[in-house]
Amino acid sequence: MSDSNSSAKPWAGRFNAPTDAFVEAFTASVDFDRRLYRYDIQGSIAHATMLARQGILTEAERDAIVAGLERVRARIDAGEFEWSIPLEDVHMNIESALTADIGDAGKKLHTGRSRNDQVATDVRLWLRDEIDTIRAEILRLQTALLDLAEREADTILPGFTHLQVAQPITFGHHMLAWFEMLERDRERLADCRRRMNVLPLGAAALAGTTYPIDRHYTAERLGFDRPAENSLDAVSDRDFAIEFTADAAILMMHLSRFSEELILWSSAQFGFVELSDSFCTGSSIMPQKKNPDVPELVRGKSGRIFGHLMGLLTLMKSQPLAYNKDNQEDKEPLFDTVDNLKGSLKVYADMMAHVSCNRERMRAAAKQGFSTATDLADYLVRRGIPFRDAHEIVGKAVALGVREGRDLAELTLDELRQFSDAITDDVFAVLTLEGSVAARDHIGGTAPAQVRAAIVRGRQRLAESAQGA
Repeated sequence: MSDSNSSAKPWAGRFNAPTDAFVEAFTASVDFDRRLYRYDIQGSIAHATMLARQGILTEAERDAIVAGLERVRARIDAGEFEWSIPLEDVHMNIESALTADIGDAGKKLHTGRSRNDQVATDVRLWLRDEIDTIRAEILRLQTALLDLAEREADTILPGFTHLQVAQPITFGHHMLAWFEMLERDRERLADCRRRMNVLPLGAAALAGTTYPIDRHYTAERLGFDRPAENSLDAVSDRDFAIEFTADAAILMMHLSRFSEELILWSSAQFGFVELSDSFCTGSSIMPQKKNPDVPELVRGKSGRIFGHLMGLLTLMKSQPLAYNKDNQEDKEPLFDTVDNLKGSLKVYADMMAHVSCNRERMRAAAKQGFSTATDLADYLVRRGIPFRDAHEIVGKAVALGVREGRDLAELTLDELRQFSDAITDDVFAVLTLEGSVAARDHIGGTAPAQVRAAIVRGRQRLAESAQGA
């Protein structure tokens, strides 16, 4: 039998001249689409099984095809398969190897299908599995955040708006904000998976096939919810790739925001957290440096994924129906998006499990910037003063504190009462950091009790999601 590196092209019958050598290399995709081989073989086995069930292939032909495909898969798994650029892509390489192995029965495998519906099926099968892996990594990161939030449920740090001290919050509450962002990411990817789980196979080149195929059976064999309704749309649709990359871009945007905060918090100027040495590097010239390279690199990779999204949108924006060679360009950005997203999530899940907090630095920072000013305003409102008047009173008290270089809690009762006689000596209970966070004791609030309750709910959501996966 001849080897799989034969340069004979299955479509060469119409042509009188060989393909130019540079054009052959330029148009080939096998260097990158070979990663789809398992899914190409999986789809081919299902297709052959359906053809035999419909009487289009004999059972003997089906058995030979299935056994031959499994031998090809074993060779590829073992690194013993020679990929051929003249055979252009993963599909023709595998089909050529199959035919070399089992003879004419291998040539019958392509009955009732085209590379157009074949590649659309392969990519969906591959991306479906990758989404499952990515969602599992998100869940692992969420678990690490819940663990960290539980350890630091009482830890107080300043909450910021405009990167200015706003109100005191708990570190656990902040980690739960990250958790919720990731929960939306997990849900978006689940929605994407549901919409993409439609079978293109059987659409053939663009119009369907004259053979009596059973697309519902093939869909069931491959775990798709249903076959695609329209053959033109089935082979030309790349919405699922764009939607996934859009979801990935949002997720990477979230990781980039996490990174920005970790980079700031781990700096000497903040000193709120310390990242494990395992996730940092040093300087080649400054021996004192401990650089947060992992968050910085993840922050940088977000731009890479954003670029892939724009690339895919631009790729598809002017294509007429149905399949066009342009679509070969969908795979490399999609593959790169998946690889970098998985890597970023893995390193984040590992890293967050080893973050340590400098509680004293956080607390000291929370005492700066008059972070309990809103609590004083709320105190006055509860004593019957309209909020706008209370706002003005507290503003004047803050101005005094700025002039004196003291926080509100450090002002005397007499100093505070010059702005309102509604203030009594019980005011200092609301001006403490602990009193401030404890007062926000409602669902979604930063009170330690609420943080712990939210952690319980979060763990339950993850458990239910894992069960339904």
